[in-house]
Amino acid sequence: MKKTVVIDVVGLSSSLIGMHTPFLQQYVKRNHLTTVKPMVPAVTTAVQSTYITGQWPAEHGIVGNGWYDRADCEIKFWKQSDKLVESAKIWEKARKLDPSFTCSKMFWWYNMYSSADFSVTPRPQYLSDGRKMPDCYSHPVSLRDHLQKELGTFPLFQFWGPGASIRSTQWIADASMLTDDLYDPTLTLIYLPHLDYCLQKFGQDFTKISKELHEIDGVCKQLVEFYEKKDCEVILLSEYGITNVNRPVHLNRIFREHGLIAVREERGLEILDPGASKAFAVADHQIAHVYVNDPASYKKVRTIVENTPGVQLVLDREGKRKHNMHHSRSGELILVADADSWFTYYYWMDDAKAPDFARLVEIHRKPGYDPVEMFMNPADPLIKMKAGFKLLKKKLGFRYLMNVIPLDATLIKGSHGRLEENPAYQPLMITNKPQAGTEIQATDVYHVIWDALTK
Repeated sequence: MKKTVVIDVVGLSSSLIGMHTPFLQQYVKRNHLTTVKPMVPAVTTAVQSTYITGQWPAEHGIVGNGWYDRADCEIKFWKQSDKLVESAKIWEKARKLDPSFTCSKMFWWYNMYSSADFSVTPRPQYLSDGRKMPDCYSHPVSLRDHLQKELGTFPLFQFWGPGASIRSTQWIADASMLTDDLYDPTLTLIYLPHLDYCLQKFGQDFTKISKELHEIDGVCKQLVEFYEKKDCEVILLSEYGITNVNRPVHLNRIFREHGLIAVREERGLEILDPGASKAFAVADHQIAHVYVNDPASYKKVRTIVENTPGVQLVLDREGKRKHNMHHSRSGELILVADADSWFTYYYWMDDAKAPDFARLVEIHRKPGYDPVEMFMNPADPLIKMKAGFKLLKKKLGFRYLMNVIPLDATLIKGSHGRLEENPAYQPLMITNKPQAGTEIQATDVYHVIWDALTK
């Protein structure tokens, strides 16, 4: 099989390729750019799973970055086990055809207990005193030790949160090249998250994101040149484009006003109780799954969401089937935001009663996706000083809460997940071979990768 690398540049769309990305601008001119038709949901874990299985969420089961587990009565986000993906992966098919085939999966999602030969993924250490320490998980285990010896500890706090920067993306790129030199895998999958940060914070405002575009352009150049020297087929793609938004939609607050949401009060703070709620929304960028525990409330819930400003599509049983989302993990209804809007997970009516984790970077405890985690509270002029003091407490081994995240959803200026109509803002794929037509389905990416490996 032909040695192939797939470089996933999150958030990249043709609208961003230009004067701030000189390498990519020239790279497109000598290769072939194809847009990838957005799928529902156009979010990281679902799109990646479609790319590597060639199946829709109805088959592979990844209906979002998180969903409601009806058996546990818990909302679970950013789980990592590869066993959650219910369809065969491309490297499993390749291995059957060629026993010498190997695959390196560098920070693509569902990367723990994967059947890939070599894998690395973020995995912090959670200490008993409440501290969270940067680390990563790998297979084989020795790979983690080798990479962190060569590159330093994986920079977890630059991967997500207010400190997110090019440093984590550069670490992933460097780790991918080191892994390639070690094992020479046939297929390498690389995830570069850098643009996800600035685009969600600032939208497509080039006065604020030009530096980040330059940075990711440099990493792409480094990787492409490295793999081209190894006579490798290079596929550069993205999962979605990110467009400007200006309206957060608080679905769970609306449901609460209609008596559908249940909360528990603990120490004066409110905790969403999804198992006791008649209905609730699991927000995921511009997509939301609405779970209706009380069948008698279904018509009421549907009427509410159909009349909520910012909701463009309401997918019922027929709509879910039309968009290949008819999986048991999906909500009874799936909502798609309009172009200007995105969905928050907020359910409290008074910020004084928001749970303690609302002001933390806490991706696993929040019952929905929270992009506001990328900001330190701009309303507090002493916030950086307070954060520095908390870091000092951490270094001294004391318990602490890094409660520096604001509760102002209007800070977010970019989002994704919906069916973006404009090709300039859709995900893309760049290959050295032309594709049939200027647009392909997300499931067709699998076949492009397969053709690169076998032809």
